[in-house]
Amino acid sequence: MKETEHVSVCQRTERKEERVKLRNMKTGEVGLTFGCTEAGETIQVQLESGQLDSWDPADCEEVAP
Repeated sequence: MKETEHVSVCQRTERKEERVKLRNMKTGEVGLTFGCTEAGETIQVQLESGQLDSWDPADCEEVAP
């Protein structure tokens, strides 16, 4: 994802408490955001299995609801 998309996802997640659906393009996994690191280097997601993970924004794309 581009930097502007990453900023938008993090703002929606952190400020609006919106859970954004993302797909990891490397693994094909889908998850919902629940946070971003303070440095903005990763996005924390909850996978469909319930597990938690951190993804590099460059590996992600937003999934339409």
